Amino acid sequence: MNNKQPPNKEEKFNKVLTVIGAVLCVILIPILIVNCTLIVKSMLNKEKVPDFGGFLPLIVLTESMDPQIKMGDLIFCKTIEAEDVKEGDVISFFDPAGSGSAVVTHRVEKVIDENGERSFITKGINNNTEDKLPVPADNLVGKYIDFRIPGAGHVAIFMQSTEGLIVCVILPLVAFVAYDIIRRKMYEKTKGNDMQVLMAELETLKAQKAAEEKAKAEDEKAALLAELEELRRMQNAERRTQNDENEKSD
Repeated sequence: MNNKQPPNKEEKFNKVLTVIGAVLCVILIPILIVNCTLIVKSMLNKEKVPDFGGFLPLIVLTESMDPQIKMGDLIFCKTIEAEDVKEGDVISFFDPAGSGSAVVTHRVEKVIDENGERSFITKGINNNTEDKLPVPADNLVGKYIDFRIPGAGHVAIFMQSTEGLIVCVILPLVAFVAYDIIRRKMYEKTKGNDMQVLMAELETLKAQKAAEEKAKAEDEKAALLAELEELRRMQNAERRTQNDENEKSD
């Protein structure tokens, strides 16, 4: 016999919270790990673009590579040796014509090897001319791996702001902590209710067992009394028979 009860509203709500918490964990934990890794690496080496496992997320701020790469895209590059770069590759590099901290992503038009030194002539595919200065091998950041998330750069920029940190990191963490507290309380409440039900069932079983044992004892007592009564009856019958025989002999 199956006595399993269908889930009540509290159990359903608890399951919904569990699913939401799992989704938040799947989304937030990798983001936090990647962000923390990039932040720590950028603090330890400010002259190098931080990477995660050899991959570098970069935000595109201009239209120089449109339509292949659009402004606001979040692109991903992979660290590569200068010797492995060839013409037609799209590379990211520290702009030799800039302050030295700006990173540009352009296509390699020509590879130059002179006096044991390698450099690259680059050009944005949406630009009319090549970049002004060759890119030294030391300025190479990585190679674009043809993977981008359209528009995600705007989100990444927002996340780097104070408001973005609050909305994308702090609030989700607070929500996750609040969820965990609510889930634990719901679990404890459900567990308490289940314990009360189990205790009530146990008391019912004890009462049933006691009643059965009492009924069994009464039946045994009645059977014993019946046997005693039958024994007395037989003894009385024997006495009467013996008395009748004695009277006949006299």
